[in-house]
Amino acid sequence: MRLSGTVCLLTAVLTGIALLSMYTVNQTEQVIITQFGSPVGDPITRPGLHFKMPFIQQVNSFDKRYLAWDGPMVEMSTKDKTYVQVDTFARWRIIDPMRYYLRLRDERSAQSRLEDILGSETRTAIARHELIEVVRTDKYRKPLQDESLTGLLTGEGTLGVLRPIRIGRVKIEKDVFDSAAPKLAEFGIELLDVRFKRINYNQEVLERIYQRMISERLQIAQRFRSEGEGEAARINGNKDRDLNQIESAAYKQVQQIQGEADAKATEIYAKAYAQKPEAAEFYKFIKSMETYRKVINSDATLVLSTNSELFALLKRAEQKK
Repeated sequence: MRLSGTVCLLTAVLTGIALLSMYTVNQTEQVIITQFGSPVGDPITRPGLHFKMPFIQQVNSFDKRYLAWDGPMVEMSTKDKTYVQVDTFARWRIIDPMRYYLRLRDERSAQSRLEDILGSETRTAIARHELIEVVRTDKYRKPLQDESLTGLLTGEGTLGVLRPIRIGRVKIEKDVFDSAAPKLAEFGIELLDVRFKRINYNQEVLERIYQRMISERLQIAQRFRSEGEGEAARINGNKDRDLNQIESAAYKQVQQIQGEADAKATEIYAKAYAQKPEAAEFYKFIKSMETYRKVINSDATLVLSTNSELFALLKRAEQKK
């Protein structure tokens, strides 16, 4: 019984030692074996089951996949002294696990070193260029223009117009990549890509930017109003001129027709007077009566001379009574 127990105990110990001697390397991992903190042998990148010395050797695993670095929003100044907040991100991977372990040990240290190097290179690149170079993508991309403003942007020459760029944001990102990649390679890290995720104005200058944008829009609106008022004045002027021409032509035609009618009537009267003098006398009497009817009414008071025709008619009418 005692021998059987000893065998079982020895078997258990040997099994435990065997289990502690084995480790598995995943497809996405690479491993460095350390003994008392110092690396032993070459990095293990082949996936599968591997062995080590139990108790005195440790397994240090590192990811082989693409890793992300998402930097904080950092405030920095451009060449034209405009303060902006730049949010940067990058992709990287471990290509030399031995150097990576000796220099950094773990991913937290790697993230810190990435922030130091990429942040410094980003600040340097932003400080060497003006804001428009950082915001615009590349020099070949043309900004959209409002076609309704064509012909209005004269005088000042810069209202609502973006000047051409020489470099662009893509080239600036490439400069950051080219500067940071060799420095990170010293830590066994391959830098894959660097991009500016977001660029915002500083809050202190944001209000001034909005006010300048509002001022530019108001200037453009005022130019539209001025052109509209000028066009309205031109249309009203043409309208008044046309009305005057029409009224003048109509008045001329009325006077001409009226003159022709008066001449025709005079001609008819003259012929009538020439043919029958008694008819002319009767016509004269009728016209006089019409005139008296219009002039004399129940409220009228007349002072007549004894030599007037009206007095003679009234006296004659009284004598007949």
